[in-house]
Amino acid sequence: MKLTQLLLDLIDLRSFSNLWYWIALAVTWSTASHWVLGIPFDMVIRARRQGGAAMDDLVALARININRIQFIVREAGTVLSALAACIHTTLALLGFWYGVEFCQAVFLLLFPVTIVGIFTARTARRIRDEGGDGEQLCHRLHWHRILVQAIGVLAITITAAWGMLVNFNVSPLG
Repeated sequence: MKLTQLLLDLIDLRSFSNLWYWIALAVTWSTASHWVLGIPFDMVIRARRQGGAAMDDLVALARININRIQFIVREAGTVLSALAACIHTTLALLGFWYGVEFCQAVFLLLFPVTIVGIFTARTARRIRDEGGDGEQLCHRLHWHRILVQAIGVLAITITAAWGMLVNFNVSPLG
C-alpha cells in the first residue's frame, strides 16, 4: 500500500463515516462544556465548596477572562461577526446546496460553537455589568455551562441524525 493512499484513507473527506470526525465532535463539546468563559469548571466547583482562597482565585481568573473577552468583542467584534457570517454562509451553501459532505460536517461543527461564543460574550458582559463575586459568579458560570451543554446535546443530536441520513443515502458501490 502506498503512503499517499494510506494518508488519503486516514484523512477521508467523507466526514460522517470517518471516526476522526466523531472524535473531534466529542472533544469539541467536552472541551466547550469544561472551559466556561475560559475557566475550568472544576475550579468553579472547588471555589463553591471551599470558598476563601479558591473563591478569590476564581474571581481573579474570571475578571481576567471577562476583560479579555470584552476586549476582543470591542476591538474585533464587527470584523469577527462579518467573517463568521461569510464562513457560515459559504459552508452552508457548499454543503447543503451543492452537497459537499465535508462542508456539511464543518458547518455542523462550527455553527453551534459560534452560538456558544455569542452566549459567552453575552455572559461575560452581564457579569462585568452586574458585578459577580462569590456565589453569584459561581451561579452565573453554572447556568452558562448548562446552556453550553444543552447546545452541545442538540448539536450532537442534529449532527448524528444528519450523518446517519447522509450515510444511508451513500451507495456502497461508489
